[in-house]
Amino acid sequence: MSTATNQAPKFGKWRSFLWPIHAYELKKFIPMALLFFFINFNYTILRDTKDSLIVNAPGSGAEAIPFLKVWGVLPFAILFMLFYSKMSNILSKPRLFYTMISIFMGFFAIFALLLYPNRDALHPTTMADSLQAFLPAGFKGLVANIRNWTYALFYIMSELWGSVALSLLFWGFANDTTRTSEAKRFYNVFGLGGNLAMLISGPLIVYFSNFHLKLDAGVDAFGVTLNYLTAMVVFSALCIMGIYWWINKNVLTDARFYDPAEQQKVKKEKPKMSLGESFKYLASSRYIRLLALIVLSYGIAIQLVEVTWKDQIKLMVQGNTSKYSAFMGNFSTLTGAVTLFMMLFVGGNVIRRFGWTKGALITPIVLLVTGVGFFAFIIFREQLAPYMTGLASPVVLAVLFGQAQNIMSKSTKYSLFDPTKEMAYVPLDQESKVKGKAAIDVVGARLGKSGGALINQGLIIALGSLAAITPYVAGILFLIIFAWIYSAKALGKLYGKLTAEKEQAKAETPAAEPTLAKATQQ
Repeated sequence: MSTATNQAPKFGKWRSFLWPIHAYELKKFIPMALLFFFINFNYTILRDTKDSLIVNAPGSGAEAIPFLKVWGVLPFAILFMLFYSKMSNILSKPRLFYTMISIFMGFFAIFALLLYPNRDALHPTTMADSLQAFLPAGFKGLVANIRNWTYALFYIMSELWGSVALSLLFWGFANDTTRTSEAKRFYNVFGLGGNLAMLISGPLIVYFSNFHLKLDAGVDAFGVTLNYLTAMVVFSALCIMGIYWWINKNVLTDARFYDPAEQQKVKKEKPKMSLGESFKYLASSRYIRLLALIVLSYGIAIQLVEVTWKDQIKLMVQGNTSKYSAFMGNFSTLTGAVTLFMMLFVGGNVIRRFGWTKGALITPIVLLVTGVGFFAFIIFREQLAPYMTGLASPVVLAVLFGQAQNIMSKSTKYSLFDPTKEMAYVPLDQESKVKGKAAIDVVGARLGKSGGALINQGLIIALGSLAAITPYVAGILFLIIFAWIYSAKALGKLYGKLTAEKEQAKAETPAAEPTLAKATQQ
């Protein structure tokens, strides 16, 4: 039997660069790409809808988000992972996949059909009013989540969709069924498809969110919008399960694309490190420590900016949920377009031409420049108002700067931050690669996501409101970005040194491999 490699036609240089998928591989690539597309399609709709609901809910605002991430998303994520682990020991992989997708599909359908229409009866408004009167003003965000608990639950499930459907189900399935030779070519194109999903879902969000312009006064416009958006989410979930079934039936039974024995042979178990073990490993390696600090800085910086920005959007749309949703749909469309451009034409070219360090520095510098403009228009709003006569208001300008910051941070993440981060692992010895990545996943990625929420939450409790904490958030953000820039420059020197040593060792003795300890020795 001929192997898949023997069947593959030889591509021309430019054709393989622009489209690295062989014609015979389309049977596997297209359904996998569609699976990724529909998961990201839902992710965009749910991300924009959850923000619209919670930020514009009665008695709520963007200050509810840090409390929700710490006291809602994190505990539910732990419980969901425990449930997933338990079910994985009981169900087959296909049944586990269908079960997880069905849970999400069922919840969002129930929310649109039952929970949202009956929100007034279900929400404990009187109890929330009593709590708000009893607790300090800084706990307004916590009380808002109790007051609007069905919205908070929608927010939590929407956040979990990204973690479970995308990270756990899709990438777990892809890593189990994709050969290494395929992954090098497939995975980057999957990323392009994910951003294409934003280009389609974004305009759809805008279209259905603008229904409030066509409806009579007194009609719950966002309720109508929610029904259409939920219908798209449920339809997309059905497509996900249908495509997954087709792949199992027609692709994984084809020896050209999948050999269970081969996958079991090459599969390497990733070490599971506790938080304490991760910190202990980071303490032993300056190289890994710097890389973890870069990942941690990105996560905290994004969380700090987003909460303040979403509060400004609420001010701009004057709490209108439909207008907020339409704005977020336009934001997703722009993000998808800019990210596609950056991935296709900027990221790889910058790294190849200017090197690792300059490529790694672009993301924090972009956040720094746009952050200065964003916070300046918030903090010095009254002083700038006289100069804004005839122009956009300071609130609108703050929103636009925040939008630019979020778009550029996401586009540079996918085109420059992620590639340079993954490149940093390449010159390491195998043990450092495996243990270092495991430690960074725990400390950098997980603490980064919750670190910004904890900082915002602590400041809100201490000072009472988002408006009061804004100058402090700006100061903390800039300190984190400066630490990020320092770490990237320091890591760039170590990366260059380690790469040079590896190239020299390869030239002298191909089997030799420099150690991480030698490269980072001071």
